[in-house]
Amino acid sequence: MKPPYDISSRILQLISSISIKLGEVNANFLNRQTPLLRKQNRIKTIHASLSIEGNTLSEEQITAIIEKKRVVGPQKDILEVLNAAKVYENIKSYNPHSIKSFLNAHKTLMVGLIESSGKFRSKGAGIVKGSKITHIAPHYQNVPGLINDLFDYLKNDDDLLLIKSCVFHYEMEFIHPFADGNGRMGRLWQTLILQKVFPVFEFLPLETIVRDTQKEYYQSLSKSDKKGNSTPFIEYMLDVIDKSLDDLLNYNNRVMTDLQRIEYFMHLGKKEFSRKDYMAVFKNISSATASRDLQKGTELKLFEKEGERNKARYLIV
Repeated sequence: MKPPYDISSRILQLISSISIKLGEVNANFLNRQTPLLRKQNRIKTIHASLSIEGNTLSEEQITAIIEKKRVVGPQKDILEVLNAAKVYENIKSYNPHSIKSFLNAHKTLMVGLIESSGKFRSKGAGIVKGSKITHIAPHYQNVPGLINDLFDYLKNDDDLLLIKSCVFHYEMEFIHPFADGNGRMGRLWQTLILQKVFPVFEFLPLETIVRDTQKEYYQSLSKSDKKGNSTPFIEYMLDVIDKSLDDLLNYNNRVMTDLQRIEYFMHLGKKEFSRKDYMAVFKNISSATASRDLQKGTELKLFEKEGERNKARYLIV
Protein backbone atom coordinates (compact mmCIF):
# COMPACT_ATOMS: atom_id res chain seq x y z
CA MET A 1 0.00 0.00 0.00
CA LYS A 2 1.29 3.45 -0.91
CA PRO A 3 2.07 5.59 2.19
CA PRO A 4 -0.24 8.63 2.38
CA TYR A 5 0.88 12.21 1.72
CA ASP A 6 -0.35 15.32 -0.10
CA ILE A 7 1.47 17.38 -2.73
CA SER A 8 1.40 20.84 -1.14
CA SER A 9 2.40 24.09 -2.83
CA ARG A 10 5.44 24.16 -0.51
CA ILE A 11 6.54 20.73 -1.75
CA LEU A 12 6.19 21.86 -5.38
CA GLN A 13 8.25 25.01 -4.68
CA LEU A 14 11.01 23.02 -2.98
CA ILE A 15 11.13 20.33 -5.69
CA SER A 16 11.53 23.08 -8.30
CA SER A 17 14.27 24.83 -6.31
CA ILE A 18 16.15 21.57 -5.64
CA SER A 19 15.93 20.50 -9.29
CA ILE A 20 17.46 23.78 -10.47
CA LYS A 21 20.27 23.55 -7.92
CA LEU A 22 20.97 19.89 -8.74
CA GLY A 23 21.33 20.90 -12.37
CA GLU A 24 23.76 23.67 -11.46
CA VAL A 25 25.81 21.36 -9.25
CA ASN A 26 25.94 18.59 -11.87
CA ALA A 27 26.84 21.01 -14.65
CA ASN A 28 29.55 22.96 -12.89
CA PHE A 29 30.80 21.55 -9.66
CA LEU A 30 30.42 17.81 -9.20
CA ASN A 31 33.80 17.09 -10.77
CA ARG A 32 35.46 19.60 -8.46
CA GLN A 33 34.84 17.72 -5.22
CA THR A 34 38.11 16.58 -3.69
CA PRO A 35 38.85 13.56 -1.49
CA LEU A 36 39.39 16.10 1.30
CA LEU A 37 35.84 17.43 0.96
CA ARG A 38 34.51 13.86 0.92
CA LYS A 39 36.36 13.10 4.16
CA GLN A 40 35.25 16.37 5.78
CA ASN A 41 31.62 15.72 4.89
CA ARG A 42 31.79 12.19 6.27
CA ILE A 43 33.14 13.49 9.57
CA LYS A 44 30.49 16.24 9.73
CA THR A 45 27.76 13.71 8.93
CA ILE A 46 28.90 11.26 11.62
CA HIS A 47 29.30 14.03 14.19
CA ALA A 48 25.90 15.55 13.47
CA SER A 49 23.98 12.26 13.32
CA LEU A 50 25.46 10.96 16.55
CA SER A 51 25.17 14.27 18.41
CA ILE A 52 21.41 14.20 17.66
CA GLU A 53 21.38 10.91 19.58
CA GLY A 54 23.37 12.34 22.51
CA ASN A 55 26.96 11.51 21.55
CA THR A 56 29.31 13.96 23.31
CA LEU A 57 32.42 13.72 21.10
CA SER A 58 33.57 16.73 19.07
CA GLU A 59 34.41 16.85 15.38
CA GLU A 60 38.10 16.98 16.31
CA GLN A 61 37.78 13.85 18.45
CA ILE A 62 35.85 12.03 15.71
CA THR A 63 38.54 13.00 13.19
CA ALA A 64 41.19 11.58 15.52
CA ILE A 65 39.26 8.31 15.96
CA ILE A 66 38.88 7.90 12.19
CA GLU A 67 42.62 8.54 11.83
CA LYS A 68 43.20 5.76 14.40
CA LYS A 69 44.53 8.11 17.06
CA ARG A 70 43.88 7.63 20.77
CA VAL A 71 40.96 9.60 22.14
CA VAL A 72 39.80 9.95 25.74
CA GLY A 73 36.04 9.78 26.04
CA PRO A 74 33.07 7.54 26.94
CA GLN A 75 33.61 4.08 25.44
CA LYS A 76 30.02 3.97 24.17
CA ASP A 77 30.51 7.26 22.29
CA ILE A 78 33.78 6.05 20.78
CA LEU A 79 32.18 2.78 19.66
CA GLU A 80 29.30 4.69 18.06
CA VAL A 81 31.84 6.66 16.02
CA LEU A 82 33.79 3.56 14.97
CA ASN A 83 30.59 1.81 13.89
CA ALA A 84 29.24 4.83 12.00
CA ALA A 85 32.59 5.35 10.27
CA LYS A 86 32.46 1.77 8.94
CA VAL A 87 28.93 2.25 7.63
CA TYR A 88 29.58 5.57 5.88
CA GLU A 89 32.91 4.37 4.51
CA ASN A 90 31.08 1.48 2.83
CA ILE A 91 27.81 3.26 2.07
CA LYS A 92 28.07 2.57 -1.67
CA SER A 93 28.06 -1.18 -1.01
CA TYR A 94 24.54 -1.09 0.45
CA ASN A 95 21.52 -1.66 -1.77
CA PRO A 96 18.76 0.86 -0.92
CA HIS A 97 16.07 -1.57 -2.13
CA SER A 98 17.25 -4.55 -0.06
CA ILE A 99 15.91 -5.35 3.42
CA LYS A 100 18.90 -7.65 3.94
CA SER A 101 21.23 -4.74 3.20
CA PHE A 102 19.15 -2.55 5.53
CA LEU A 103 19.58 -5.05 8.37
CA ASN A 104 23.30 -5.45 7.66
CA ALA A 105 23.80 -1.69 7.88
CA HIS A 106 21.97 -1.61 11.23
CA LYS A 107 24.11 -4.48 12.51
CA THR A 108 27.32 -2.60 11.66
CA LEU A 109 25.94 0.64 13.08
CA MET A 110 24.79 -0.83 16.40
CA VAL A 111 27.07 -3.84 17.04
CA GLY A 112 28.34 -3.79 20.60
CA LEU A 113 25.75 -1.16 21.53
CA ILE A 114 22.61 -3.32 21.68
CA GLU A 115 22.16 -7.09 21.72
CA SER A 116 19.71 -7.07 18.82
CA SER A 117 21.88 -5.26 16.25
CA GLY A 118 20.77 -6.19 12.75
CA LYS A 119 17.43 -7.56 13.97
CA PHE A 120 13.93 -6.13 14.17
CA ARG A 121 12.67 -5.41 17.68
CA SER A 122 10.85 -8.20 19.55
CA LYS A 123 8.78 -6.07 21.92
CA GLY A 124 6.72 -2.89 22.05
CA ALA A 125 8.36 0.51 21.59
CA GLY A 126 7.54 4.18 21.93
CA ILE A 127 9.20 7.59 22.01
CA VAL A 128 9.18 9.61 25.22
CA LYS A 129 9.98 13.33 25.36
CA GLY A 130 10.30 14.53 28.92
CA SER A 131 7.39 12.97 30.78
CA LYS A 132 5.18 12.58 27.70
CA ILE A 133 4.83 9.64 25.31
CA THR A 134 4.99 11.28 21.89
CA HIS A 135 4.77 8.16 19.73
CA ILE A 136 3.67 4.56 20.19
CA ALA A 137 5.13 2.35 17.48
CA PRO A 138 3.15 -0.44 15.75
CA HIS A 139 3.11 -3.88 17.40
CA TYR A 140 6.44 -5.63 16.97
CA GLN A 141 4.81 -8.58 15.18
CA ASN A 142 3.71 -6.20 12.41
CA VAL A 143 7.20 -4.79 11.83
CA PRO A 144 8.44 -7.29 9.16
CA GLY A 145 5.27 -6.87 7.08
CA LEU A 146 5.30 -3.07 7.36
CA ILE A 147 8.98 -2.88 6.39
CA ASN A 148 8.37 -5.22 3.46
CA ASP A 149 5.54 -2.95 2.24
CA LEU A 150 7.76 0.12 2.66
CA PHE A 151 10.59 -1.39 0.62
CA ASP A 152 8.10 -2.50 -2.02
CA TYR A 153 6.94 1.13 -2.30
CA LEU A 154 10.52 2.33 -2.51
CA LYS A 155 11.40 -0.15 -5.24
CA ASN A 156 8.29 -0.10 -7.40
CA ASP A 157 6.35 3.15 -7.00
CA ASP A 158 6.85 5.85 -9.63
CA ASP A 159 6.87 8.79 -7.19
CA LEU A 160 9.70 11.30 -7.58
CA LEU A 161 12.81 9.96 -5.86
CA LEU A 162 13.16 13.11 -3.75
CA ILE A 163 9.68 12.53 -2.35
CA LYS A 164 10.13 8.76 -1.97
CA SER A 165 13.29 9.27 0.08
CA CYS A 166 11.42 11.55 2.49
CA VAL A 167 8.41 9.23 2.68
CA PHE A 168 10.70 6.30 3.43
CA HIS A 169 12.49 8.25 6.16
CA TYR A 170 9.24 9.24 7.87
CA GLU A 171 7.55 5.84 7.56
CA MET A 172 10.64 4.08 8.90
CA GLU A 173 10.66 6.37 11.92
CA PHE A 174 6.94 5.71 12.42
CA ILE A 175 7.38 1.92 12.24
CA HIS A 176 10.38 2.18 14.60
CA PRO A 177 11.65 -1.26 13.54
CA PHE A 178 14.64 -1.49 15.87
CA ALA A 179 15.16 -1.43 19.62
CA ASP A 180 17.60 1.46 19.08
CA GLY A 181 19.28 3.26 16.19
CA ASN A 182 16.10 4.14 14.29
CA GLY A 183 16.90 7.84 13.90
CA ARG A 184 20.39 7.33 12.54
CA MET A 185 19.15 4.52 10.24
CA GLY A 186 16.37 6.73 8.84
CA ARG A 187 18.81 9.53 8.04
CA LEU A 188 21.41 7.11 6.64
CA TRP A 189 18.95 5.33 4.36
CA GLN A 190 17.51 8.55 2.94
CA THR A 191 21.04 9.64 2.04
CA LEU A 192 21.71 6.24 0.45
CA ILE A 193 18.49 6.35 -1.59
CA LEU A 194 19.38 9.77 -2.98
CA GLN A 195 23.08 9.06 -3.46
CA LYS A 196 22.45 6.10 -5.79
CA VAL A 197 20.82 8.44 -8.34
CA PHE A 198 22.37 11.81 -7.42
CA PRO A 199 26.08 11.28 -6.57
CA VAL A 200 26.31 14.85 -5.25
CA PHE A 201 24.58 13.70 -2.04
CA GLU A 202 27.91 12.19 -1.02
CA PHE A 203 29.02 15.79 -0.45
CA LEU A 204 25.86 17.12 1.20
CA PRO A 205 25.96 17.11 5.02
CA LEU A 206 22.18 16.84 5.47
CA GLU A 207 22.71 15.63 9.03
CA THR A 208 24.33 18.94 10.00
CA ILE A 209 21.23 20.95 9.11
CA VAL A 210 18.99 18.35 10.79
CA ARG A 211 21.08 18.66 13.97
CA ASP A 212 20.91 22.46 13.84
CA THR A 213 17.13 22.32 13.39
CA GLN A 214 16.36 19.43 15.74
CA LYS A 215 13.28 21.14 17.13
CA GLU A 216 11.78 21.46 13.65
CA TYR A 217 12.86 17.88 12.82
CA TYR A 218 10.93 16.40 15.74
CA GLN A 219 8.01 18.79 15.24
CA SER A 220 7.65 17.66 11.62
CA LEU A 221 7.60 14.03 12.72
CA SER A 222 4.97 14.83 15.34
CA LYS A 223 2.83 16.84 12.90
CA SER A 224 2.93 14.00 10.41
CA ASP A 225 1.87 11.54 13.13
CA LYS A 226 -1.10 13.73 14.08
CA LYS A 227 -2.07 14.39 10.46
CA GLY A 228 -1.82 10.73 9.50
CA ASN A 229 0.45 11.37 6.52
CA SER A 230 4.05 12.41 5.87
CA THR A 231 3.40 15.80 4.22
CA PRO A 232 4.85 17.97 7.06
CA PHE A 233 7.96 15.79 7.22
CA ILE A 234 8.42 15.85 3.43
CA GLU A 235 8.28 19.65 3.52
CA TYR A 236 10.86 19.74 6.31
CA MET A 237 13.32 17.32 4.67
CA LEU A 238 13.06 18.92 1.23
CA ASP A 239 13.90 22.23 2.89
CA VAL A 240 16.95 20.58 4.49
CA ILE A 241 18.06 19.28 1.08
CA ASP A 242 17.50 22.69 -0.52
CA LYS A 243 19.61 24.44 2.14
CA SER A 244 22.35 21.78 1.87
CA LEU A 245 22.60 22.43 -1.87
CA ASP A 246 22.90 26.15 -1.13
CA ASP A 247 25.80 25.42 1.22
CA LEU A 248 27.55 23.26 -1.37
CA LEU A 249 27.12 25.83 -4.13
CA ASN A 250 28.47 28.55 -1.84
CA TYR A 251 31.44 26.31 -0.99
CA ASN A 252 32.22 25.68 -4.64
CA ASN A 253 31.81 29.34 -5.57
CA ARG A 254 34.55 30.35 -3.18
CA VAL A 255 37.76 31.64 -4.74
CA MET A 256 40.31 28.82 -4.87
CA THR A 257 44.00 29.52 -4.33
CA ASP A 258 46.61 28.35 -6.82
CA LEU A 259 47.62 25.48 -4.52
CA GLN A 260 43.99 24.41 -4.07
CA ARG A 261 43.55 24.32 -7.85
CA ILE A 262 46.76 22.33 -8.30
CA GLU A 263 45.80 19.90 -5.49
CA TYR A 264 42.38 19.35 -6.96
CA PHE A 265 43.69 18.84 -10.49
CA MET A 266 46.22 16.25 -9.31
CA HIS A 267 43.40 14.25 -7.69
CA LEU A 268 41.73 13.83 -11.10
CA GLY A 269 44.23 11.11 -11.93
CA LYS A 270 45.66 12.58 -15.14
CA LYS A 271 49.24 11.43 -15.75
CA GLU A 272 49.98 13.87 -18.58
CA PHE A 273 48.26 17.12 -19.54
CA SER A 274 48.56 20.49 -21.24
CA ARG A 275 47.66 24.00 -20.15
CA LYS A 276 44.51 23.64 -22.26
CA ASP A 277 43.55 20.54 -20.26
CA TYR A 278 44.12 22.47 -17.03
CA MET A 279 41.94 25.37 -18.18
CA ALA A 280 39.19 22.97 -19.25
CA VAL A 281 38.77 22.11 -15.56
CA PHE A 282 39.07 25.69 -14.26
CA LYS A 283 37.01 27.53 -16.85
CA ASN A 284 37.00 30.86 -15.02
CA ILE A 285 40.76 31.48 -14.90
CA SER A 286 42.84 33.26 -17.54
CA SER A 287 45.61 31.66 -19.55
CA ALA A 288 48.12 33.77 -17.61
CA THR A 289 46.79 32.46 -14.28
CA ALA A 290 46.94 28.90 -15.61
CA SER A 291 50.55 29.40 -16.67
CA ARG A 292 51.46 30.75 -13.22
CA ASP A 293 49.76 27.76 -11.56
CA LEU A 294 51.67 25.34 -13.76
CA GLN A 295 54.95 27.14 -13.16
CA LYS A 296 54.35 26.91 -9.41
CA GLY A 297 53.54 23.21 -9.63
CA THR A 298 56.74 22.66 -11.58
CA GLU A 299 58.82 24.62 -9.04
CA LEU A 300 57.29 22.55 -6.22
CA LYS A 301 58.25 19.41 -8.18
CA LEU A 302 54.63 18.22 -8.26
CA PHE A 303 54.95 17.66 -12.00
CA GLU A 304 57.59 17.95 -14.71
CA LYS A 305 57.43 20.11 -17.80
CA GLU A 306 58.36 18.94 -21.28
CA GLY A 307 58.45 21.35 -24.23
CA GLU A 308 57.80 25.09 -24.36
CA ARG A 309 54.92 27.51 -24.93
CA ASN A 310 51.84 25.99 -26.59
CA LYS A 311 53.54 22.60 -27.03
CA ALA A 312 54.40 22.23 -23.35
CA ARG A 313 53.23 19.03 -21.65
CA TYR A 314 53.19 18.33 -17.93
CA LEU A 315 53.82 14.97 -16.30
CA ILE A 316 52.61 14.19 -12.77
CA VAL A 317 55.59 13.10 -10.69
